[in-house]
Amino acid sequence: MSELPRTIDVYDQPHQFEPLLPTRQLDELGRSARPVIEAAHRLQAAAHPSTLQELRALVRAMNSYYSNRIEGQSTHPVHIARALRADFSDQPDIARRQRLALAHIQAEEALETLITSEPQALHSQSLILAHQTLYERLSVEDRRTDEGMAVVPGQLRAQDVMVHRHQPPTAASLPRFLARADACYSKPWGLDQLLVVAACSHHRLAWIHPFLDGNGRACRLYTHAVLRSLTGGLWSVNRGFARQRDDYYRHLSEADMARQGDLDGRGNLSERMLLAWCGFFIDICRDQVEFMTRMLNPDALKDHLAALITIRSHQRGTPDYRPEAIQPLQHVIALGPVTRGEFLQMTGLAERTGRKLLSQLLADGLLQSDTPKGPVRIGFPLDTLGVLFPNLYAEAASAPVNY
Repeated sequence: MSELPRTIDVYDQPHQFEPLLPTRQLDELGRSARPVIEAAHRLQAAAHPSTLQELRALVRAMNSYYSNRIEGQSTHPVHIARALRADFSDQPDIARRQRLALAHIQAEEALETLITSEPQALHSQSLILAHQTLYERLSVEDRRTDEGMAVVPGQLRAQDVMVHRHQPPTAASLPRFLARADACYSKPWGLDQLLVVAACSHHRLAWIHPFLDGNGRACRLYTHAVLRSLTGGLWSVNRGFARQRDDYYRHLSEADMARQGDLDGRGNLSERMLLAWCGFFIDICRDQVEFMTRMLNPDALKDHLAALITIRSHQRGTPDYRPEAIQPLQHVIALGPVTRGEFLQMTGLAERTGRKLLSQLLADGLLQSDTPKGPVRIGFPLDTLGVLFPNLYAEAASAPVNY
């Protein structure tokens, strides 16, 4: 980021970032979005609510991991898991990334409570709230820019900037641009148009570059809030953006382009490139819904559980893992918590052997319980994810280089 060169024309009028929505091919975009929407709603009924709640916590941590990765500040999943236990590295750079990941997780959870309707989620105040909720959880030292300036949570930038090759609007004109975005986006669109509106608002609000720093993180938190009713917290565009990081930035950059002739819409910016960005966004959503649907497929989960139990049964220190655990674990995932006696009965093992198995599963976190004798529910500890949910995290199966 640098100060705005005087030789570049100034953006200071809201019409300069139109069109805010495509005026053509909307039916085609809607047709491509409809299967994604249907699959996303089926996914929300794919397992017991207690299982889905565990998955939401897992995806929230995953979001912080991938958001950091997009920014080129990758934080190993082990470091994130330790940050959730307030266990921070002695190495300053790793500890800083841990604090940033933890702040992202906490901010995302807070926004899910603070933002309760689609029009509210699509309002620019939600973007400002996302920025504020994230950065207020960090110390001044943790939220300094590369140039050493402190980022003030939720504060619009007061200076003009240049971001790579993109020239955002002047600081003085930001309220006008945000008001124009609100007039267009902050409405109850309904599911058929939600993905298109989410895609367009993600780009145009990033194009405005409202904050001195942290715009990408804030925009991704904002988009999470916009899509929350559709995702149910079970999948995220962050993973897709990070896995196609170069394409993500390329499509964002191309949607910044000026209109290319009379056949490219009637706004100042390219409608053709905005359509391409929307198509990319919908494809990312489709890929992520399909990925998580595959992960929760009962047959796939059974195979993954069998693989995990087999691996654990041959590892030192886990002698009590047995294949008889597979069916009751699958039952708990699909149908929810059971009493300890019910779990033991489903194993078909002798009581002493079954209790050893149950104790091992609880010790390792594959089962969880709120009390020493209470019902058990499923858990997804980090060291199982490489087998249970392959490729959820790029690095989950590997150990961090240092700590």
